[in-house]
Amino acid sequence: MTYPLQRVTLITLGVADLAASCAFYARLGWVPAAQQEGVAFYQMHGQGLVLFGRDDLAKDQGREGASLGTGAVTLAQNFDTEADVDAAFAAALAAGATALKHPEKVFWGGYSGYWADPDGHVWEIAMNPFWPLEADGSLRLPA
Repeated sequence: MTYPLQRVTLITLGVADLAASCAFYARLGWVPAAQQEGVAFYQMHGQGLVLFGRDDLAKDQGREGASLGTGAVTLAQNFDTEADVDAAFAAALAAGATALKHPEKVFWGGYSGYWADPDGHVWEIAMNPFWPLEADGSLRLPA
């Protein structure tokens, strides 16, 4: 059996306080598909986002007691218009996100901004005129 190698099925974020993180994402309108002790699962378009207590995640990785950091990875959401980017940025701030960079026109020809969730996980929101989104909101990179 051949497996596609270029795919991600789950993105797991280590969080300091699972209840507080779930409350933040709920304010963004996200609803967990399932929860179990120490973990919340969100169904996304074709993949899942997992919030996992940071200490439990380190233990699960075989690194009990390790200090897991954040910020070296950026998650991104692309939108069709600059107005949609602005609305998503405002919604994130209203939910309790920290503004890192307000949306603006950027050197590569698009429109982009960054915010961080309460645990410091960085999200980029962008409109890229060179990468139009599919009707269902998914991204297909141009050839």
